[in-house]
Amino acid sequence: MRGYLLRRIPSAVLVLVIASFLVFTLLRLVPGDPATTLAGPDADAATVAAIRERLGLDAPLLTQYVHWIGSLATGDLGPSYAIGGQTADLIRDGLGATVELTLAALAFVILLGGAFGILGATSRSRSTRSSIRAVTTAALAVPPFITGVVLVLLFAVVLGVLPAGGRIAFLAAPDLAVQYLVLPALCLALPSAAVLGRYLKDGIEHALAEDYIRTATAAGVSPRRLLWKHALPNALPPAVTLLGMQTGHLLGGAVLVEAIFAWPGLGRLAEQGLVRRDYPVVQDLLLLLVAVFVLVQLFTDLVYAWLDPRIRWE
Repeated sequence: MRGYLLRRIPSAVLVLVIASFLVFTLLRLVPGDPATTLAGPDADAATVAAIRERLGLDAPLLTQYVHWIGSLATGDLGPSYAIGGQTADLIRDGLGATVELTLAALAFVILLGGAFGILGATSRSRSTRSSIRAVTTAALAVPPFITGVVLVLLFAVVLGVLPAGGRIAFLAAPDLAVQYLVLPALCLALPSAAVLGRYLKDGIEHALAEDYIRTATAAGVSPRRLLWKHALPNALPPAVTLLGMQTGHLLGGAVLVEAIFAWPGLGRLAEQGLVRRDYPVVQDLLLLLVAVFVLVQLFTDLVYAWLDPRIRWE
């Protein structure tokens, strides 16, 4: 395993370098100038030029990029242009909320996706299979901002059983924190749960159609044992790979969901940074998301190899 990890490190570093260049370049193609935003609409050219010089925005782009990478290498993320404070502090303050939301959404993905996949593949009721197909189709087709509004209207306005938005720290009051967490986590999880459910359903159906399953059935092995001891383990490795990719999608989707539910995480921070053209905050956040995605993919590959004995660390 050590040799496998050492071989993966260069490719991971290359991905991060390419991602950093793309993030830096594309962010500066977005219309708007941080200096103009900070100076205000009535500022004269001299004031804007002074702000650009103070922020280092008058330097060539390559110089700015090298300075940014050098600062990252030393752990100095620098100050925020517009939001205020140090970028590292802002990211640290929002990171816990985003991790909490992502982990809760991932739990929903595993539970709902597993239920969709297993019931869809094994249920003998046509209505159950049709209902699962309808739910997964709706979860994939409806955008998260509409799903979020529907969830708020149903559970917060009509039924009044869950809060519409905001966050309470989990360690401060776990029972209240869970209530605030359910709706945004469910909204974030539904599309990924639908994808995982359909993928797992196809994998289980394929495994149940194998010759050894028919032989075991003829030998009197119970359907429950066939599912949990044979079909599901064979369907899990590809589903784990998909789950790893969906984890990256959860991190990306948190930007929109956090805005809908007023969740004070990295998504809202990224939104504020984009609106105010706060380059340090946005580019550091985007690169952090890429780094997390790379680490998740590496972890997923390790879990896949652990689940599938045919995989060798060579």
